[in-house]
Amino acid sequence: MKTIVKRSLKQLIADRYLLTLLLSMILISTIASIIIGFSVHPSELQLVSHYSEFGITHLYRDQWFYLLVFVFFGLIVAILHSIISIKLLLVKGRSLAIAFAWLSVGIILLGLITALAVINVWTPLL
Repeated sequence: MKTIVKRSLKQLIADRYLLTLLLSMILISTIASIIIGFSVHPSELQLVSHYSEFGITHLYRDQWFYLLVFVFFGLIVAILHSIISIKLLLVKGRSLAIAFAWLSVGIILLGLITALAVINVWTPLL
């Protein structure tokens, strides 16, 4: 196990482009989590948390702390996708690892846009 981690880190350090991409992905994720974290405010208002075709109301509401899930989403995606990108670098090659890392950046940005849209509906920004 130790040798696998050392070998993967050596290959990651040798590939500067992927290393920079993964570090920037983690930085973007951290900044997005901070932005979302400061946008969430405690309130008695409930927001629509999920939709279901099964049930009477179809729209189900939760308290404000449901929005904290968006904070952790970006961080978890960045960490897990970084690990998967390193594994792809070892197994499948550089081009697939870079493509996966770019798609991961897109997922994080899409999550930020979605979170800000939900927060804007819940507490409109000026």
